[in-house]
Order: sequence, then structure tokens, then C-alpha cells
Amino acid sequence: MSWWKPLLLIAVLPVVLLGSQVLAWSVVGAVEGSDDPFSAEFTPLKSLAANLSIGATGVVALLLLAWMTRVPWRLLLSPLRRFDGQRLGRYSAVAAVLVTAGLVTVAVVGPEATGWTGFAITDTTLALLAVTLLTTPIQAVGEELMYRSVLLPAAASWARAARPALVVGLAVSTLAFAALHGSADPWLAGYITLIGLCTGLMAVISGGVEAPIAFHVVNNVLAGIGNNVMSGGGTSAVDRSTETGGPPLLILAAVNIAMVLAVWLHEKQRGSAVGRAGITRLDPSRSS
Repeated sequence: MSWWKPLLLIAVLPVVLLGSQVLAWSVVGAVEGSDDPFSAEFTPLKSLAANLSIGATGVVALLLLAWMTRVPWRLLLSPLRRFDGQRLGRYSAVAAVLVTAGLVTVAVVGPEATGWTGFAITDTTLALLAVTLLTTPIQAVGEELMYRSVLLPAAASWARAARPALVVGLAVSTLAFAALHGSADPWLAGYITLIGLCTGLMAVISGGVEAPIAFHVVNNVLAGIGNNVMSGGGTSAVDRSTETGGPPLLILAAVNIAMVLAVWLHEKQRGSAVGRAGITRLDPSRSS
């Protein structure tokens, strides 16, 4: 890629993301008659709007990079092989076990970090659960497309050698992920940065986005369900200001690292399918 194309993506995609969310939340605010449509309180409609706008931004990112590079968009999902539904299913199952264990542990040892106020099921709860189950996967996939399928390889193109390219791609995509999630709390900012790094490593190790998509979807859906049913029957809120993180986040950080290790072990057990695919592409004479 020309050196300026990754810079264009880095500049344009946050504008598309923030602009679509501002537009969507303004419409929701008008529908709901809200005095502050940009508050931290997430009503069902506001959650729906946020999830769909993030998903749409991911699709825009994918199509932009495919157009810039003149490659099929499917190549950006798994560059060395076909997209693997079995991988997606296996990694989703592993993520479900790890994320559940992490959330339960945090709720036991550091309940103040969850922000949960009490269990209750109301009409609002049911609406939020429906939005979480139906559209949070769209949101998570959108972020993976934007950061792992697009920004990671785009930024990596600035370096020719593989290892420097890997470092540059991971660094840029991780920092962009952390910046757009914005937090003034050092614990939470560090945790978000770790999520970006770990999901980037999952993509690189497995040669595709099945693993990071599986982890991101499962993590956000399970956390969303917990927040919905434990918010006292009311709406949930996203607060990333100061003093919203803390040591309990180390438990969730361990979950992310454990998922990276699980992906590495699984891919190693498969006999480094990524490595074999890479050899085949570089040297057709070695194709079976």
C-alpha cells in the first residue's frame, strides 16, 4: 500500500464511527424526548443505535481497505486460508468458559468493580437483553473488522520485514482501539489496551479473525447480560471516567491472556496450519 493510505484509514474511520453514533443518538434522543442524548445512560434504543453504528463502521472499514488494495474483502477475514466456522465455534466455547469464570470471580472478590446494584427483571431489562443478544454480536464483529481486519494489516504495510510489520500493526491497531474507547482511569485504559493487544495476537496466531471475533462477541454478550440483569431493573450506564477501574481488572486481564494461550495451543496442535498455508502461497511447488 502507498504510505498515505493507512494514515487515511486512521483518520477517516474514527470520524465515521463517531459521526454515525452522534447521528444515531440524536435520532434516538428525539424519539425518546431525552434532554441529553449523549449521557452515559444506555437505554435499549440507545444501545441498539450504538451497536448498529459500530457494526456499520466495521463494514465500511473492510470495504475501504478492500477497495484501496484491490483484494477480495474475504481475504481480510483470513488471509492465509478460508474463513473457518469450526474455529469460530470452538473458540466461542473456550471463550464462554474463560469469560464466565472471570466474571464470576470478579463478582465474588471485587463486587464493587462490577457496578451491579441488584438483580431484577423488568420490561426495560427484557428490552436490554433482547438488544444485547441480537445486536451486541454485530457491535463486536464491527470492532474486530475495523481494528484487526483493517487497521492491523494496513499499519503493518509500513514495514517490509515481517517482524517489524507485526510490531507496527499490533501497536497501531491496539492504540487506536484504546483511544476510541477512551478512559481517564489508568486501570481501565490499561485493560482496554490489553484487550486490543490480545485480540490482535489471536488474529495473528490463528491467521484469521475467527478467534478474536469469538472472544469479543462472547465477552461483550456475557458482560452485557450480567449488566442488564444486575442493574436493578433499570438502564445500564457506560462510565469510563476516573476511578472506574481497579485491581479486579487484573482478573479479566488474565482471562484475555488465557484466551491467547488457548489459541496458541490449539493452532500449535493443528500443526501450524497458518505456517503451511503461508509456505504454499510463497512456493506453489510445495502445494499438496
